[in-house]
Amino acid sequence: MYTYFKPIIIAILLLSGCSFKAVEVTEVEKETLPIVEDNNAVEHLEGSQIEMTAWFLPKKNSRVRGGSITHIMLHFTNNALHSPEDPYKLEEVYALFEEYEVSAHYMIDRDGEIYYLVPEERAAYHAGKGYLLNFQDYVYGLNDHSIGIELLAIGTKEEMGLNIPDDIYDLIQPVDIGYTDAQYEALNILLEDILRRNPGIKHDREHIIGHDEYARVRKSDPGSLFEWDRIGF
Repeated sequence: MYTYFKPIIIAILLLSGCSFKAVEVTEVEKETLPIVEDNNAVEHLEGSQIEMTAWFLPKKNSRVRGGSITHIMLHFTNNALHSPEDPYKLEEVYALFEEYEVSAHYMIDRDGEIYYLVPEERAAYHAGKGYLLNFQDYVYGLNDHSIGIELLAIGTKEEMGLNIPDDIYDLIQPVDIGYTDAQYEALNILLEDILRRNPGIKHDREHIIGHDEYARVRKSDPGSLFEWDRIGF
């Protein structure tokens, strides 16, 4: 299923006050991460000034974007249904994206490492069916106009109830529920980078939203445990 090779890491020296220096491209060994053959981090990460790992999903998990980028959508993801006692194995979460042919542009793990999964110029399959009251033209079409960010996290038992039975949820360690400080720190850095490169996205809660605000009936992420004030709202 997978082809293995060295992923490309885009590295930046962050100075005090979050100032930036020129991007340096290096290669490192990450033998545990399966990378698709057409991964081209140098081309698609042009203009980014933060440290992230390119780990592109197959092209069938995205398509050519059909509109301008105006929104960022936040999600949580995990493998708690199949592995409640160890729900954040990266390879298993990545395999779920492949299996269900869904995707997001970025994923942030529990330690705050950022993974780049889909080039921003392509529409990822993360929003699905939904609507926003002030954007009627986007009904069922927000994938074309948004950047999706997945955080490895788990919501409350009630929020996870659509997908995880109570007896399985009870096996999840408390430390694995909710979000980590490292994730908030990384998310702030990523949002700043995305907004700088995409001036069509306004820095407000009408344009930076949760999945539950677009698909209110069927989705609960990022959920009540996500602290919007930790990213300036």
